[in-house]
Amino acid sequence: MSNFEFYFDTDGQVKPEQLAKNRWLAYLTQTDNVYVNAERLERMRDVSGRETVEYVMRTLDVLDFALPQGKSGSSEEENDFVMDARQILREVLCWSEVAKGGLRKEREEWRRKGYPLDIHNIASAEIYSDLPESSEAVYLLIRTHGLIGQCIRGEIQVRHNEPLLYVRELLGLSNTDMRRLVLILNECIIRGVSDSLWDKVKQDVTALVDRILEGDLSEYSAEYRLEKLCPKEIQIYKEDADFFAEKIFPKYELWYFESALGSFDLKQIRTILTRTLQELEGSGDVHHLNFKPLADSLYYDYEGRRHINVYKKRIIEKFLRDGDAPYVKFKVWTENGTAYVDFAFATVCEKLIEFCVEAERSGLLTFEKSIIVLYDMFGFRKDEFDRLNNEDKYLQTMNDVSASTKDGIIDYVVGQSVVDVGSGGGILLDRLEAKYPGMQVIGTDISANVIEALEQKKKKEGHKWSVTIHNFVEKPFEKKVDSIVFSSILHEIFSYTEGEHGRFDLDSVKKALRFAYESLTPGGRIIIRDGVKTEGAAVRKIRFKTTAGMDFFRNYQADFKGLTDIPKERKVIAVDEAKLTVSGDVNLIREFLYTYTWGTESYAHEVQEQFGYFTLGEYRAFLKSLGAKVLCAEEFLEPGYPENLNRYLTLTDEQDKEVEYPASNCILVAEKVS
Repeated sequence: MSNFEFYFDTDGQVKPEQLAKNRWLAYLTQTDNVYVNAERLERMRDVSGRETVEYVMRTLDVLDFALPQGKSGSSEEENDFVMDARQILREVLCWSEVAKGGLRKEREEWRRKGYPLDIHNIASAEIYSDLPESSEAVYLLIRTHGLIGQCIRGEIQVRHNEPLLYVRELLGLSNTDMRRLVLILNECIIRGVSDSLWDKVKQDVTALVDRILEGDLSEYSAEYRLEKLCPKEIQIYKEDADFFAEKIFPKYELWYFESALGSFDLKQIRTILTRTLQELEGSGDVHHLNFKPLADSLYYDYEGRRHINVYKKRIIEKFLRDGDAPYVKFKVWTENGTAYVDFAFATVCEKLIEFCVEAERSGLLTFEKSIIVLYDMFGFRKDEFDRLNNEDKYLQTMNDVSASTKDGIIDYVVGQSVVDVGSGGGILLDRLEAKYPGMQVIGTDISANVIEALEQKKKKEGHKWSVTIHNFVEKPFEKKVDSIVFSSILHEIFSYTEGEHGRFDLDSVKKALRFAYESLTPGGRIIIRDGVKTEGAAVRKIRFKTTAGMDFFRNYQADFKGLTDIPKERKVIAVDEAKLTVSGDVNLIREFLYTYTWGTESYAHEVQEQFGYFTLGEYRAFLKSLGAKVLCAEEFLEPGYPENLNRYLTLTDEQDKEVEYPASNCILVAEKVS
């Protein structure tokens, strides 16, 4: 029988007899306080209000597994240890979370007594100590509850675990038995969160417990703690380590640090902490910095999963860049030795965030465009390539697409160094590194978001490739290289670069290729995989299978600004709403089809791009004009496009005869003549 079944009936209601006997159970179940760590949730909508009591039940189940009663063949000494340890640890686990519960009146009384309720180990220990039959050893174990894990995460100093040495004396345990008791307690605490988390940290927990019980309370270095607190940081710089070593680590315990600040970079985190310290000047005795209010406000559900509210985060990031602003205020308040940190938004920003979230959930294309316009108006986007809500999904999609025909282009790479231009989700960097382990693999991009994500991926997965911000439209690469790969990036250069004649200017592509050619060593190669324009001016007709397709086309017709070389009247020749058909120039139809296949979520960005800008012949001619030898020039249809599009439409000629889809992509390989 699980502990939940022991304390609760089949309807999930606490059994009255158990409630009467266990005050801790009353605190956890008779409460109007919902206390949840958003970091542990898969979906925000999963919050039931019973998370704390269910967690306690899981920890008790782990205890029953780790210290089973009545194990046959055990010595009397072992049985005595099991009996005593079970009794002590059950009491610790039952009472260690009570500060998260209680009715409003009880919580007000606890606050009046000075119990720091959001520092739940300390507050729970004090609530326990109010019992006439409380044990000093149990009190200290509750007070140090979870601190081993917090040390490993870099949140607190090792010295806070010193009471464990006194507990050993109080209980009269040998070092071996005390070690076993503390390890079992921490296994219950951590495995109660998840088995995988315990498996991940078990070795670190064991090592730290061993040295604490040996009397070694020396602290981890500031660099080590920062690496744990900010696992996404590529490098910890001395100025950052010095700041934390001097102003944060010796004075404060950090609560909910990673769940609130994990998506910010270290420069932004330092700004937040510096502002916090300024707000705390003269505020009295504060020992804890608690970021839970910020963590609670930063998450929402996106496509059924917990997700950072990037709309809110972009506003905070602008505040951190620019300082005080009328639309957001930095908030720090103190209570019972704890400082709480959050941001407050002006009404206009609250409404903007609310609109963006609801518009995103509605899936309406016009709202997606409005979000970008609004965020640009306020200056909230990082850069023009910031996709806001679906950046992660976009990079993953780019990786998924890369698993198809993009793989073949790396066979054309030569030499000892290769540059992947516009590295996106990094899949091509991974494949290049795997295929050419001795080669210097370099990724470039002009998007700050992409470079940041790639740096995090490199650190997390242990890659050797490097990334840098570079724009081939502006200048050659900083050094000569042997191969340069343009994989689905030249059409973005064509679509977004503001040239002499605005966007969709072929000079931007030509500049990028000239500078790339200039960056090659003799015998080096430019390798291109991208969209291809269709030769001629044939007419193609689409017959949609649903009205949704026609709606999509109407939006596209109004929003697409490319194909400036085709007269407007030739782009769309006829639209028949009743028959759900449209006809137009083959290149307009081709551009629409290969935007439509990406779906509504990517529409606001994909409609900005023209995928085909050169025909295959024009590609070949321009590369030859650079002096290059064209080794390969072929066009093809991406295999997944017809399978996807055939579900929604039929493509015909002017006589309504079904035709094949036009080529979507091409591959070209050009070698620099020595």
